[in-house]
Amino acid sequence: MEEREMIRKHIFVSGRVQGVGFRYRTYYLAQSLGLTGWVTNLDDGRVEMELQGKEEDMNQLFRRLEQNSFIDITDCTVKRIPLKKENSFHVRG
Repeated sequence: MEEREMIRKHIFVSGRVQGVGFRYRTYYLAQSLGLTGWVTNLDDGRVEMELQGKEEDMNQLFRRLEQNSFIDITDCTVKRIPLKKENSFHVRG
């Protein structure tokens, strides 16, 4: 993937996103879509993540997460951030 096509986003996700397999579903989807970054649970019930790759792949990841009946995303706070040199996606914590 050419670097000019890539973006990186720092995202906070609210809703029913802990205790429902959100992080591991995100990991599986990110890997299958060729995204890099990380995901972690926060003490306040939200999930924090950074995603890097094509924006359309990030949008696909969220569409597929929302298809899961256990996950209920009520809010996302998204900020575009600089690209990082990495080649994998991982679950933190």
